[in-house]
Amino acid sequence: MQIEDKEFELYIPSAEIQKTISSVAERIKNDYQDKDVIFVGVLNGAFMFVSDLLKQIDFKCEVSFIKVASYEGTSSTGKVHELIGLVNDIKDKHVIILEDIVDTGLTLDKIYSMIDHDKPSSLEVASLLYKPNAFNGKHPPKYVGFEIPNDFIVGYGLDYMEYGRNTVDIYKLK
Repeated sequence: MQIEDKEFELYIPSAEIQKTISSVAERIKNDYQDKDVIFVGVLNGAFMFVSDLLKQIDFKCEVSFIKVASYEGTSSTGKVHELIGLVNDIKDKHVIILEDIVDTGLTLDKIYSMIDHDKPSSLEVASLLYKPNAFNGKHPPKYVGFEIPNDFIVGYGLDYMEYGRNTVDIYKLK
Protein backbone atom coordinates (compact mmCIF):
# COMPACT_ATOMS: atom_id res chain seq x y z
CA MET A 1 0.00 0.00 0.00
CA GLN A 2 1.37 3.40 -0.98
CA ILE A 3 0.76 6.47 1.21
CA GLU A 4 2.35 9.67 0.00
CA ASP A 5 6.10 8.89 -0.34
CA LYS A 6 6.12 5.64 1.71
CA GLU A 7 5.28 2.03 0.91
CA PHE A 8 3.66 -0.23 3.51
CA GLU A 9 3.05 -3.98 3.68
CA LEU A 10 0.33 -5.94 5.48
CA TYR A 11 1.28 -6.53 9.11
CA ILE A 12 -1.85 -7.44 11.15
CA PRO A 13 -5.00 -8.50 9.29
CA SER A 14 -8.46 -7.39 10.38
CA ALA A 15 -9.56 -10.81 11.66
CA GLU A 16 -6.58 -10.96 14.02
CA ILE A 17 -7.27 -7.39 15.23
CA GLN A 18 -10.91 -8.23 16.01
CA LYS A 19 -9.98 -11.46 17.83
CA THR A 20 -7.48 -9.58 19.98
CA ILE A 21 -9.95 -6.79 20.76
CA SER A 22 -12.42 -9.44 21.97
CA SER A 23 -9.78 -10.78 24.33
CA VAL A 24 -9.00 -7.29 25.69
CA ALA A 25 -12.74 -6.60 26.15
CA GLU A 26 -13.17 -9.83 28.14
CA ARG A 27 -10.34 -8.88 30.50
CA ILE A 28 -11.82 -5.42 31.05
CA LYS A 29 -15.32 -6.85 31.63
CA ASN A 30 -13.94 -9.25 34.24
CA ASP A 31 -12.15 -6.44 36.07
CA TYR A 32 -14.79 -3.68 35.90
CA GLN A 33 -18.22 -5.34 35.60
CA ASP A 34 -19.71 -3.71 38.72
CA LYS A 35 -17.78 -0.44 38.79
CA ASP A 36 -18.47 3.13 37.71
CA VAL A 37 -16.34 3.28 34.53
CA ILE A 38 -15.54 5.99 32.03
CA PHE A 39 -13.63 5.08 28.88
CA VAL A 40 -11.50 7.91 27.49
CA GLY A 41 -10.49 7.47 23.86
CA VAL A 42 -7.43 9.30 22.57
CA LEU A 43 -8.11 10.93 19.21
CA ASN A 44 -7.50 10.67 16.37
CA GLY A 45 -5.81 7.30 16.21
CA ALA A 46 -7.89 5.30 18.70
CA PHE A 47 -11.31 5.95 17.17
CA MET A 48 -11.59 2.51 15.50
CA PHE A 49 -10.25 0.66 18.55
CA VAL A 50 -12.67 2.56 20.83
CA SER A 51 -15.62 1.75 18.59
CA ASP A 52 -14.87 -1.96 18.22
CA LEU A 53 -13.92 -2.45 21.89
CA LEU A 54 -16.99 -0.69 23.30
CA LYS A 55 -19.34 -2.75 21.13
CA GLN A 56 -18.24 -5.68 23.32
CA ILE A 57 -18.57 -3.95 26.71
CA ASP A 58 -21.94 -4.96 28.12
CA PHE A 59 -21.99 -2.99 31.37
CA LYS A 60 -23.08 0.60 32.04
CA CYS A 61 -20.26 3.04 31.25
CA GLU A 62 -19.49 6.53 30.05
CA VAL A 63 -17.42 7.33 26.97
CA SER A 64 -15.45 10.49 26.29
CA PHE A 65 -12.52 11.60 24.15
CA ILE A 66 -9.43 13.73 24.41
CA LYS A 67 -7.03 14.81 21.72
CA VAL A 68 -3.29 15.20 22.08
CA ALA A 69 -0.55 15.47 19.47
CA SER A 70 3.07 14.33 19.56
CA TYR A 71 3.91 13.05 16.06
CA GLU A 72 5.16 14.71 12.91
CA GLY A 73 5.61 12.38 9.94
CA THR A 74 7.00 9.05 11.16
CA SER A 75 8.53 10.10 14.48
CA SER A 76 7.57 11.56 17.82
CA THR A 77 8.47 15.19 18.42
CA GLY A 78 9.17 14.49 22.09
CA LYS A 79 6.58 17.12 23.02
CA VAL A 80 2.92 16.43 23.73
CA HIS A 81 0.31 19.11 23.16
CA GLU A 82 -3.23 18.96 24.58
CA LEU A 83 -5.67 19.86 21.81
CA ILE A 84 -9.00 18.78 23.36
CA GLY A 85 -9.24 18.12 27.08
CA LEU A 86 -11.56 15.95 29.14
CA VAL A 87 -14.80 17.67 30.15
CA ASN A 88 -16.44 14.81 32.12
CA ASP A 89 -16.44 14.64 35.90
CA ILE A 90 -14.20 11.67 36.72
CA LYS A 91 -13.88 12.02 40.50
CA ASP A 92 -14.26 8.60 42.13
CA LYS A 93 -14.76 6.86 38.77
CA HIS A 94 -12.63 4.16 37.22
CA VAL A 95 -10.99 5.69 34.15
CA ILE A 96 -9.72 3.50 31.33
CA ILE A 97 -7.73 5.37 28.70
CA LEU A 98 -8.08 3.78 25.26
CA GLU A 99 -5.02 4.24 23.05
CA ASP A 100 -4.27 3.03 19.54
CA ILE A 101 -0.56 2.65 20.26
CA VAL A 102 1.86 3.21 23.14
CA ASP A 103 5.46 3.66 22.12
CA THR A 104 7.67 6.11 24.08
CA GLY A 105 5.07 6.64 26.79
CA LEU A 106 5.39 10.44 26.66
CA THR A 107 1.80 10.87 25.49
CA LEU A 108 0.53 8.61 28.27
CA ASP A 109 2.51 10.50 30.91
CA LYS A 110 0.90 13.75 29.70
CA ILE A 111 -2.57 12.18 29.71
CA TYR A 112 -2.02 10.83 33.23
CA SER A 113 -1.05 14.32 34.43
CA MET A 114 -4.19 15.75 32.74
CA ILE A 115 -6.52 13.20 34.36
CA ASP A 116 -5.02 12.07 37.67
CA HIS A 117 -5.39 15.45 39.41
CA ASP A 118 -9.21 15.04 39.13
CA LYS A 119 -9.04 12.15 41.63
CA PRO A 120 -10.43 9.11 39.79
CA SER A 121 -10.81 5.88 41.79
CA SER A 122 -8.41 4.23 39.39
CA LEU A 123 -6.66 5.05 36.14
CA GLU A 124 -5.56 2.37 33.68
CA VAL A 125 -4.70 2.12 30.00
CA ALA A 126 -5.86 -0.27 27.29
CA SER A 127 -3.84 -0.06 24.10
CA LEU A 128 -4.32 -2.01 20.91
CA LEU A 129 -0.57 -1.84 20.20
CA TYR A 130 2.43 -1.52 22.53
CA LYS A 131 6.10 -1.08 21.67
CA PRO A 132 7.89 -2.20 24.88
CA ASN A 133 11.35 -1.59 23.39
CA ALA A 134 10.52 2.08 22.75
CA PHE A 135 8.78 2.68 26.09
CA ASN A 136 10.39 5.20 28.47
CA GLY A 137 7.27 6.30 30.35
CA LYS A 138 6.02 5.88 33.89
CA HIS A 139 2.65 4.28 33.08
CA PRO A 140 2.70 1.14 30.89
CA PRO A 141 -0.65 -0.09 29.61
CA LYS A 142 -2.43 -2.69 31.73
CA TYR A 143 -4.38 -4.11 28.77
CA VAL A 144 -2.42 -4.75 25.58
CA GLY A 145 -3.67 -6.19 22.33
CA PHE A 146 -0.35 -6.69 20.53
CA GLU A 147 3.24 -6.16 21.59
CA ILE A 148 5.15 -5.11 18.48
CA PRO A 149 8.71 -4.09 17.58
CA ASN A 150 9.61 -0.45 17.03
CA ASP A 151 8.35 -0.39 13.42
CA PHE A 152 6.31 2.46 11.94
CA ILE A 153 2.76 1.29 11.26
CA VAL A 154 -0.44 2.67 9.74
CA GLY A 155 -4.03 1.61 9.35
CA TYR A 156 -6.94 0.88 11.64
CA GLY A 157 -6.87 4.45 12.93
CA LEU A 158 -3.11 5.03 12.75
CA ASP A 159 -1.83 7.42 10.12
CA TYR A 160 1.08 8.67 8.10
CA MET A 161 0.69 12.37 7.32
CA GLU A 162 -3.03 12.00 8.29
CA TYR A 163 -3.61 9.28 5.63
CA GLY A 164 -4.18 5.55 6.04
CA ARG A 165 -6.46 5.65 9.10
CA ASN A 166 -9.42 4.18 7.20
CA THR A 167 -8.11 0.65 6.58
CA VAL A 168 -9.36 -2.41 8.45
CA ASP A 169 -5.87 -3.94 8.53
CA ILE A 170 -2.60 -2.66 10.01
CA TYR A 171 0.44 -2.15 7.74
CA LYS A 172 4.10 -1.61 8.50
CA LEU A 173 6.62 0.51 6.67
CA LYS A 174 8.49 -1.50 4.04
